[in-house]
Amino acid sequence: MARIGEVTTPVSTEDALVRARTRAALVPDLLVEARRVVNNVIAGWHGRRRRGIGENFWQFRPYVEGEAVARIDWRRSAREEDHLYVRDREWEAAHTVWLWADRSPSMLYRSGQAEVSKESRALVLILSLAELLSRSGERIAWPGLTDPFAARNGAERLAQYISHAEPDTGRADFSQVRRFSDVVIAGDFLDPPEEIMRWLDPLARRGTRAHLIEVADPAEETFPYSGRTEFQDPETGVKLTAGRAETLGEEYRRLYLARREELSRWAKKVGWSYTVNHTDRLASEALIRVHTAMTAEMDAGR
Repeated sequence: MARIGEVTTPVSTEDALVRARTRAALVPDLLVEARRVVNNVIAGWHGRRRRGIGENFWQFRPYVEGEAVARIDWRRSAREEDHLYVRDREWEAAHTVWLWADRSPSMLYRSGQAEVSKESRALVLILSLAELLSRSGERIAWPGLTDPFAARNGAERLAQYISHAEPDTGRADFSQVRRFSDVVIAGDFLDPPEEIMRWLDPLARRGTRAHLIEVADPAEETFPYSGRTEFQDPETGVKLTAGRAETLGEEYRRLYLARREELSRWAKKVGWSYTVNHTDRLASEALIRVHTAMTAEMDAGR
């Protein structure tokens, strides 16, 4: 299905560099927004305690600078003068929550019905999860950008990595993700469903738990266009001119929703969660759903 976009030319190296610089300038503001979202969500929980991801003791290991001081086992550390030790839990020993947001050109789209682009919303969601997980002492990473790490300032560190990242070249490589890890992917998923499933199928076969967040602009779903309208794929530059765009609306909406339903069914079949977040809605709505899905899996002992 062709993407509706506002980019008027295929993406060149120069365009990609400009986008990367623009994103770098916006990331600090997105981090502030992510922390605001997290604080609002936590306040909404009224202090309700949630069980940690890993409860069973696994091993002691040396403390790494940048980790939360609360993770230090002071009793074990007291046995030696020059070393501090962290008590690893069984789940944590092999587990990382891998976070990734699609930064391809189609994510730049923002209609008049939304205040933010899809890319901005996706990054806010990922940074919000990084903040929430880091506060809980979990290990996080961005495939191809960072090694797994645990730190109270995890969201800030991840934001710095994103700010200095090379222009996005396509889909993430999840080959380094280990079994029993979690992966959170935020994107528009506008490529053909069979391509997306082929991309993610190795994760499912490996026993990885994934949570897909479809970020959608409301105009992409409702198709509020009429009269002579030119549509252009922001990644290839392919154009489609419709003399009466309204005549395409019904078929477009059918195909658009069928794509979502197919991906959602597949995700459910392999045991993953699928969440839709519209850019005219609150980011916290998706954050709560994804966090709830992750917590449910933890409580089930997966």
